[in-house]
Amino acid sequence: MNSGKRRIIATRPGVVKRGARFLTIMVRPGSRGQAMRNLKMTIAYIGTAYSGWQIQPHRPTIQGLLEDRLARMLPERPRLAGAGRTDAGVHARGQVANFTTGCRIPEAGLRRGINALLPPDIVVLDVEEAASSFHARADATAKDYRYRIATGEVLSPFEAPYAMHVRGGLDPAAMRAAAELLIGTHDFTSFCTAETEVETRERTILASSIEQHGAFVEYRVRGTGFLRHMVRVIVGTLVDIGRKRRRPEDMRGILAARDRRAAGPSAEARGLVLEQVIYGGDL
Repeated sequence: MNSGKRRIIATRPGVVKRGARFLTIMVRPGSRGQAMRNLKMTIAYIGTAYSGWQIQPHRPTIQGLLEDRLARMLPERPRLAGAGRTDAGVHARGQVANFTTGCRIPEAGLRRGINALLPPDIVVLDVEEAASSFHARADATAKDYRYRIATGEVLSPFEAPYAMHVRGGLDPAAMRAAAELLIGTHDFTSFCTAETEVETRERTILASSIEQHGAFVEYRVRGTGFLRHMVRVIVGTLVDIGRKRRRPEDMRGILAARDRRAAGPSAEARGLVLEQVIYGGDL
């Protein structure tokens, strides 16, 4: 029986179909008029199988995989802004990223849902709603990195994916003295790839230290920002110093040279971990 009432169904924003009998309007999450949320995610991953954080054509990346899996849950394909663009093979315990969405899924539910779709080497540790102005990279005040070096004669296969193996031992005291010379604001041209395109290669290092834990030597560094490959080149230079190929005080001359050829080799990616990203507070 035709009651004479019209039927209107909105299948997607801006598209309306008319039928008969009654009025129905269905609005998908994220449609026009729906308030957008800015969600902040904390992510841990093993970078071994990936070509770094940032999306690259035809290569597996952390950002690309996360965006793909989120797109299966959300009404739009999100674009993640990551706090640190970790290189191929580099790991993270506390990477931070944010994205906007019209989806109303609660934060805990979204975390469970995305983790169910991710491989075991990537885990979203936390999801929280942030201020609309929050940006994971622009608002970061500092980042902590750790680099692990194994110095024993043999290295367990359970440790090998997460440490550079240096046989023959190192001098941690010499490395520590050199590392401390990096604290402060310097031009780090000698410690980045030649093709690095930035306005300035001046960066501020807040803490730079060497710790020894049994057969492992760890370099820990906190800075307000880092250049491409900067931490890995610093570690390669510190290893040269630990092997007595350079003196600790040579670090001053390497900084002053502003020439990549003055520093040591770039250490392997597998020993490097982005430990945490810091927002505000005491540094």
